[in-house]
Amino acid sequence: MFSGQAEEAMNVYTSLFENSEIVSIIRYGANEAGTEGTVMHASFTLKGQPFMCIDSNVEHAFTFTPAISLYVTCDTEEEIDRAFARLSEGGAVLMPLEAMPFSPKYGWLQDKYGVSWQLNLGRLDFPRSKDGNR
Repeated sequence: MFSGQAEEAMNVYTSLFENSEIVSIIRYGANEAGTEGTVMHASFTLKGQPFMCIDSNVEHAFTFTPAISLYVTCDTEEEIDRAFARLSEGGAVLMPLEAMPFSPKYGWLQDKYGVSWQLNLGRLDFPRSKDGNR
């Protein structure tokens, strides 16, 4: 739920990842509850995963929180570096890109819209316990 930036955010997000697109946008019209032209409802995909968003026509005392993140596994180092750099512009780096025990490169950030992202390079590989379970 955005406050007037839903379409801008979708354009940024879908430009960063392969197999991503804006699928549909329904806009508020004249004399409707929201500001004319803003997003009443939209759907988009990131790496084939569907998402929906809106521009809220009500001002709320809350916003996005890092308690939930969009988690994206990037296929190449160039993709993760580009996405991390672009998404962190005007936002906040919560964990810089670096090697982790479960990933060769991982980072966590909050973008300028307040959306939290966890970006991972390649397959997530958690260490196995002594009995072979994860």
